[in-house]
Amino acid sequence: MIKNFFATRWGVICVGAIIGVLAGLLQKFGNPGNMGICVACFERDIAGAIGLHRAGVVQYIRPEIIGFVLGALVAAFSFKEFKPRSGSAPIVRFTLGMFAMIGALVFLGCPWRALLRLAGGDGNAIIGLIGLAGGIWIGVQFLKNGYNLGQSKPTHKSAGLLLPLLMLGLLCLMLIYPQLAGENKAGVLFYSLKGPGAMHAPLLLSLGAGLFIGFIAQRSRFCTMGAFRDLILFRQMHLFSGVIALVVFAFITNFVFGQFNPGFTGQPVAHAMHIWNFAGMVLAGLAFALAGGCPGRQLFLSGEGDGDAAIFVLGMIMGAAIAHNFGLASSPKGVGPHGVTAVVVGLVICLFIGFTMRKKI
Repeated sequence: MIKNFFATRWGVICVGAIIGVLAGLLQKFGNPGNMGICVACFERDIAGAIGLHRAGVVQYIRPEIIGFVLGALVAAFSFKEFKPRSGSAPIVRFTLGMFAMIGALVFLGCPWRALLRLAGGDGNAIIGLIGLAGGIWIGVQFLKNGYNLGQSKPTHKSAGLLLPLLMLGLLCLMLIYPQLAGENKAGVLFYSLKGPGAMHAPLLLSLGAGLFIGFIAQRSRFCTMGAFRDLILFRQMHLFSGVIALVVFAFITNFVFGQFNPGFTGQPVAHAMHIWNFAGMVLAGLAFALAGGCPGRQLFLSGEGDGDAAIFVLGMIMGAAIAHNFGLASSPKGVGPHGVTAVVVGLVICLFIGFTMRKKI
């Protein structure tokens, strides 16, 4: 019954609504403003927590990300959909993951956060979402002209379990080395003392929300990139109805809790450099389209045993490290010193991948 329900349009709408409400609640209980859930930002924080970058304001192991993978793993095993597979252009997927993250950090948010920023009143999100749709539209043109990363192949069950086990390991590290009052390092982990990384909901609430979202999103195939792709390519509203529900219910939750603040300036963890908000999300949208899923969907697929999605996730985490170590990521002050160059280079590389990895049709 659960399997059949979440496969329906109403099921997808319910998933979107639940994500919107939980994002608002997570913000209410401590997550950063308009960042109740952001896959890109949270993976960036994880990269900082394990020392891949040393930007002190964004270092924290986000339990939501761990929950997404483990919740999807539980769902996949429960419904006999855990199917380990890999081998579809791994280096390309890793590269796409890096540039997807770089584009998202120039904008300051993944597609989920762009929607949540809109629901919180941030007008800059409109520019970002237009850019996201534009990047996905470019990717769709490649798909229509034979773009293909090749077929993945079944592999050992242990290979499909590696990323979930890695996430479980991060949770164990967090429990073994909890943050101490006033300390920015505990054992092998780094913790932010200020900035977005220091803002987080209680661990159990964050983990529980992540597990629940991971479970239901795996059942529904919820994907923001897929929603735009299907709307552009097939004129289908199935997944897009879930995206609309996410925005509507996040807005209602924000309004109830006094978290709706309309405007373009003074928005939390955002900047108003419109050209690069747009261009950063064009890059991210194109990379997501070429890789076959938004960052949330890649985590859910990883929980199903998809090694190619796991490679993309690791590419995003490495992209976060590169973005902060080399001055590519934006801040509320604006785009990083080398962010513009990174976006241009990323677009060139993604276009190169799109043009060259096509089968003649």
